[in-house]
Amino acid sequence: MLGRVRVGVVYTGGSKIAEHGGDNPGDRDVPILVYAPGTVHRGSSSDWVETTQVAPTILQLLGLDPSSLQAVQQEGTQVLPGIG
Repeated sequence: MLGRVRVGVVYTGGSKIAEHGGDNPGDRDVPILVYAPGTVHRGSSSDWVETTQVAPTILQLLGLDPSSLQAVQQEGTQVLPGIG
């Protein structure tokens, strides 16, 4: 049996490697916009990031400690780059 993958179509047998379902860049890229005047500098980044970094980043922007999250403690998740 032979199959041909079409970009934009999600093929799954019950497990996925990304929350959008596929391994094509178009399936995995998720844009994010952070608006925090005085904290985040204007620009863009081509750094590889994970959606798991969003929660610790929000906590840091709110002045809270991201390491208070159990997942951050266990996995060492960093805040998004350029957030300071």
